[in-house]
Amino acid sequence: MIVRLPSIEHDQAGFQALIDLNAKTSELVFDEVEVDMGLSRWFGADMCAAFGAVLYRLSAELNSIKLTNIQSHVENILCRNGFLSHYGRERMPDRYSTTIPYQRFETKDDRYFAKYIEDEFINRSEMPSMSVALQKKFRESVFEIFSNAVIHSQTEMGIFSCGQFFPTKHRLAFSVADLGVGIRQNIKQSTGADMKADAAITWATEGTNTTKKGRIPGGLGLKLLREFVTLNQGVLRIVSDAGYWQLSGGQIRTFIFGNPFPGTVVNIEINTSDKHSYALVSELSESDIF
Repeated sequence: MIVRLPSIEHDQAGFQALIDLNAKTSELVFDEVEVDMGLSRWFGADMCAAFGAVLYRLSAELNSIKLTNIQSHVENILCRNGFLSHYGRERMPDRYSTTIPYQRFETKDDRYFAKYIEDEFINRSEMPSMSVALQKKFRESVFEIFSNAVIHSQTEMGIFSCGQFFPTKHRLAFSVADLGVGIRQNIKQSTGADMKADAAITWATEGTNTTKKGRIPGGLGLKLLREFVTLNQGVLRIVSDAGYWQLSGGQIRTFIFGNPFPGTVVNIEINTSDKHSYALVSELSESDIF
């Protein structure tokens, strides 16, 4: 089977293209799949997390995968972040340090993921200034995405992550994807509530809503990220099942795709031109407030 892939941005249309790729190939077993990227004039490198998840699901069904007709500038970036090294190309050095390497983690690799987000994302010089306490909470919030993928998604295929710094756009994008049951199904299994896929994402990002059991608190990670990107004028996108949820400019937009993504993707886009310094409210003194 030959599937043609258009340009992939980290937006609704980009996720739609990857969902279409998954839908067209979802029933293939022991087949040969050629992903023709001749029409992909642009590929947001942070979308390799979602792209890699779809291709990994395909390979898990014992299909062979070949990526063809990759335009040179797209091939360059996908070789520098290490993505194409999984598909027969050699890895290229990232001389400009703009990539956050593509990696797949096993569910037991929590310590490796923690070091990865620390080294490759949290400590990047482009990140806005944060107090030590807020940086710790931010780190915990990103790590909670990994934990949610392990605990809630019930994935057995691992967690995929990647990112990219776009200097001319002043944006730092970072994505985490899994191949689990999705937020809607997890909420239904845990609480009995049967929501639409986009409503389920909204529920998961509000307050202390959580499906975690016992005395361990949960649900705060996405809430903190939601608050931070609002102040930072960044973007937070979540795709899970057939739901699309986006927070941008303080406004939330949702959408229902015709087919589901085979798991969940969380995409954070940081505004790196932001010169503000951030701290937790609990750290502020009266002189800071008045």
